[in-house]
Amino acid sequence: MPSSSDPFSAKNRYTSIMAFDHQSFLKSLTQRPGIYQMLDGEGQVLYVGKAKNLKNRVTSYFRKTGLTAKTAALVKRIVQIDVTVTETETEALILEHNLIKQYRPPFNILMRDDKSYPYIFISDRDQWPRLSFHRGPKKAKGTYFGPFPSVHAVRESMSFLQKVFRVRQCEDVFFKNRSRPCLQYQIKRCSAPCVGFVKPDDYAEDVNLTRLYLDGKAEKILQQLERDMDKSSIELEFEKAGEYRDQISALRQVQAQQMIEKGRGTIDVVAGAVTNGQACVHMLYVRQGRILGSRSYYPKAPLAEKVSELLDEFLPHLYLDGAGRPDLPKEILVNASLEGAEVLTDALKERIGRNIEIRDSVRGFRAKWIELAQRTAEQNLAGKLASKQTLQQRFESLRETIGLDEVPERLECFDISHSSGEAVVASCVVFDSNGALKSDYRRFNIENITGGDDYAAMEQAIRRRYTRLMKGEGKLPDILLIDGGKGQIGVAKSVLADLGVVGVVVLGVAKGTTRKPGMETLILADQDNKVIARPQQAALHLIQQIRDEAHRFAITGHKQRRDKKRRTSALEGIPGVGPTRRRDLLKHFGGIIEVKKASVADLMKVENINKKVAEAIYGALYND
Repeated sequence: MPSSSDPFSAKNRYTSIMAFDHQSFLKSLTQRPGIYQMLDGEGQVLYVGKAKNLKNRVTSYFRKTGLTAKTAALVKRIVQIDVTVTETETEALILEHNLIKQYRPPFNILMRDDKSYPYIFISDRDQWPRLSFHRGPKKAKGTYFGPFPSVHAVRESMSFLQKVFRVRQCEDVFFKNRSRPCLQYQIKRCSAPCVGFVKPDDYAEDVNLTRLYLDGKAEKILQQLERDMDKSSIELEFEKAGEYRDQISALRQVQAQQMIEKGRGTIDVVAGAVTNGQACVHMLYVRQGRILGSRSYYPKAPLAEKVSELLDEFLPHLYLDGAGRPDLPKEILVNASLEGAEVLTDALKERIGRNIEIRDSVRGFRAKWIELAQRTAEQNLAGKLASKQTLQQRFESLRETIGLDEVPERLECFDISHSSGEAVVASCVVFDSNGALKSDYRRFNIENITGGDDYAAMEQAIRRRYTRLMKGEGKLPDILLIDGGKGQIGVAKSVLADLGVVGVVVLGVAKGTTRKPGMETLILADQDNKVIARPQQAALHLIQQIRDEAHRFAITGHKQRRDKKRRTSALEGIPGVGPTRRRDLLKHFGGIIEVKKASVADLMKVENINKKVAEAIYGALYND
């Protein structure tokens, strides 16, 4: 197992609740409905949930008592929470489903099955189209309407459509073998096309009205039904006029619009928010009228003071860099008028050969989409600002704890990971006042040391890192955090002195006898290796966050290196043994274990293996 720690316990330390400042986040969280995505330190989605009240629901995860074992395990791994604000809880439910299907988060266990949300399907392959319930792959030719939030919602809608428009819902086998109408005709829920009780044109009109209704065009249906009712009355067809009246009454009772699944557009909705020099851009991805996902971007230190300026700078980078993607939208909706919209449209047309319209003035459900994205951008930015303020407070607390004249701007931390001396990897993570600076992270594959010698591994990693920095390949940190006690501190001080590095404060973090977070001992590397008594809690939280990130980064690298080595065949690299001979050897002996047991004479029995090659194989495997 990795010497720095067991991977599971390291994960627990890394993802301790200290890594996510939930108190600041919850203070600014809205009470509106929506979905929330809980992410770990690598940006992977752990859990997607919906809420009628986001603040109340998310707060429940951070209460001190009453959490189940599963929920407690989830909370320990949270490093970030993203939210998308919706208009209703139903919209949140459907969006939650879309995101779970997309990301398959590990903590959404109960919903990780092969089921999908149900649709209503209208076939179009014959003279008498059928209205049916559908779930699963969309292979049949026809039109799919949905998704609906539950099977009950589909059944209820289909029952209503039966009463109003009387389009058949029976199976094709049943339909083709009727000689007389079934019960559905008797109770006025079908017009009996199976036995010719309805004219093709009249049935086609019923199917068309059904389509209009499922497309959300209830007003258009009502106008048409009112005209037909008036016409029937004038022609003294009072029974038929009464049927139209009943249809109108039924439609009036259930008329509603759904905003989360609307239309057939392929649209990106982009909304920005700018506050105190910080910015957030939130996107909704609408494909075939469905919001399939969302994402928030946080451009660093934008110069823009207005949303229009922010989007003018952001959109070209987003779309021109991805101009070759097949899923580019046909339309981009934004929450501010862009000065460069026409130029960007022309540039995209030149790149991909078609127009992508950029619009900020829209109505109806498109306006609601923009409003949804804008509220989410503002909400996420508020959470980001609260988190940034907390991080600055922790940096200030660290300054006070170790007695610096100025707040440190850059911190680096090293950690070592290996499995009993195998595949040793050292990590170096970097934090600044904005948090983790992942572009400056580095890993070092440690070679030519005695297995298990963490001091030698630390010495090699620090020397390689700061040799490069002294050559001008990066920036020196204000504080170098060393996960360890006086021994590791001595190694770091020796290397820095040897390289002539000055101005870097070395701070050791010893775990202590209990090895519990919050009980660490801080050792300031000076002449006496001063132990800092009573460090401030905010400073310890910052150190825990950085140290645990170094643990995670080291263990991830170690596992990758170890697994790669173990996937490599022991026969690779032996002179004269190429892919063909490796295959022949494994086929002859049945596996690498039996090959290792073979003598030179046994090896020579394999086709194309002569004495020279056999001796080379035997020598390589014996020495291994």
